[in-house]
Amino acid sequence: MQSSKEALFILCSIPFYSLVIIAEILFSNVQHKKYYSLSSTFQNIYFTLLNAGIDLILRALFYIAILACCYLHHFIKIENVYLYWIVLFFLEDLAFYVEHRVDHYCRIFWAVHVTHHSSDEYNLTTGFRSSVFQPVYRFVYFIPIAFLGFSPLDIIFMYSITQTYGILVHTQYIKKMPGWFEAFFVSPSHHRVHHASNVIYLDKNMGMCLIIWDKLFGTFQEELEAETIVYGLTKPIAKTNSPFKIILHEWVAIGKDLSKSISFATKLKYLFMQPGWSHDGSSLTAAEMRKKLT
Repeated sequence: MQSSKEALFILCSIPFYSLVIIAEILFSNVQHKKYYSLSSTFQNIYFTLLNAGIDLILRALFYIAILACCYLHHFIKIENVYLYWIVLFFLEDLAFYVEHRVDHYCRIFWAVHVTHHSSDEYNLTTGFRSSVFQPVYRFVYFIPIAFLGFSPLDIIFMYSITQTYGILVHTQYIKKMPGWFEAFFVSPSHHRVHHASNVIYLDKNMGMCLIIWDKLFGTFQEELEAETIVYGLTKPIAKTNSPFKIILHEWVAIGKDLSKSISFATKLKYLFMQPGWSHDGSSLTAAEMRKKLT
């Protein structure tokens, strides 16, 4: 189920995405920069189509029905239309930050989100390398916004707008934005840090549009000239053309950890602790790896 506003926005964004992606492909080829490969680009498109399909199926069941129920019991109403949309933008972006941070700090959610980080390429199509099963639970983060008096269709429309911005920062062509911009907004430089596998950059810069949440909550990291970014995962997936292995590999790893001869409480930790946590030190979290560097 889509509002007419969202449908029109998506319809207009498709040719826009196509133009900027084609432009980046052409420039990278002319300048002999290996930003794109055919197999990875097709994988990115495939993952976003899977994500979109699940999203459409679940909208009527979860997004609209549950959010509409919450909206019926809202306890705040903003009358001024301009203030309404400004506040919605900030709440939506904060909700994404919280979701994104949970995805990185809780292994069972990381198992869903890891698909987005699994490519060792970084270009505009990487923004479409969707966390396939994220629509199953994403609506939960919108529930407080509905209780605060924002229409479910407006919430979903605003998400489409902010997600579009989030896709456009997946580029290596824009090195730095003006200082005032980088102080408040997520820039391509900030988001390159987020996709890095370098230990110093892990689990940093979680924001979609605003970088202020990372600065407020201690997850901000500047891109450093002395630390060249390496994209992808700290433990790369074995080269494969199987999208199912890319989507499910972390679930397989979780299954192996749960099969160990350990207590039930320890099994729960393998599900809900930060990725990399282990009961015996055989693997390390990002925080533990950074501690070893100091």
